[in-house]
Amino acid sequence: MIVTHSALNPPPISEDYAVRMEGPDKGLINAWVTGLAKRMDAPELAAKATAGELPVLPFRGGVDTTIKTKTKVGHLLYVAMWQGLRGEDLHVDTDMELSMTCTRTGVPVLYTMDFEKLRNSA
Repeated sequence: MIVTHSALNPPPISEDYAVRMEGPDKGLINAWVTGLAKRMDAPELAAKATAGELPVLPFRGGVDTTIKTKTKVGHLLYVAMWQGLRGEDLHVDTDMELSMTCTRTGVPVLYTMDFEKLRNSA
């Protein structure tokens, strides 16, 4: 499923956890809106994300140091928050995996919704 939303008109965040995290978008909109808010609160972090860095965020997928393994595995919730942090429209396909490389560390990260891959890479 492709989850999209315009940064020009973000939705309000629901107080209800089930609505925020267990709905059809699987929490992606919530993560993205949180990233938009964090952009205002942490401009230095937003600047890093805008530069292509993959900073550490509450969801798995950030890179703080170079690692020895080939590819790190992260969650698509990270991608949604990262897009918000960059001030971008939300655009995440839950049926696809996405690969990005941190511009600061050079570490590649594979983002997925596959919990088996996430668990096995811990």
